[in-house]
Amino acid sequence: MVRSSYFEVPRTTHPYSGRVPLTLDVEDITTPGAQAMVFSARDELDRRYGPGSDAQLADDELAAPNGLFVVARLDTHPAGGVGVRTILSPSSGVGEIKRLWVRPDLRRSGVAAALMNEVERAARTAGFQELYLETGPRQPEAQAFYARIGWTRVADFPPGAHSYPEGIKFYRDLRS
Repeated sequence: MVRSSYFEVPRTTHPYSGRVPLTLDVEDITTPGAQAMVFSARDELDRRYGPGSDAQLADDELAAPNGLFVVARLDTHPAGGVGVRTILSPSSGVGEIKRLWVRPDLRRSGVAAALMNEVERAARTAGFQELYLETGPRQPEAQAFYARIGWTRVADFPPGAHSYPEGIKFYRDLRS
């Protein structure tokens, strides 16, 4: 389902100005838009943490029925993306947010918050009841962002779910 709204873009950092359409759509992970966002996120993680630093994710984990991926487009151009995958058993209703990434020229503009709102809505619709995420120690801006949008910091993922010992973990209950 495509969700559209208009987005006020700051004039200083890119060619968009004024109100331009921002669309948020759950896309199959194999689409070029979704793949572009996943590869961009992987590239940034590799630059921050070293090549292959997050090998615990296969693209099919972000595909139905056990996951999904949301792509944001600003004036039809890819602007960012985020996925969710099942952790534990498919019937557990517990998921993990993966690969939130926004183009550098659009950071701190509201695109990431719009993506998180949409992935939470889509995850709830898909049957997820609880979501976890983790970010790394070299991503202080992400740590601040998740706290700012109301995610609760937690010590660890549920037993049986993979996480990185040095990761900073957050939680959101979708039932409330």
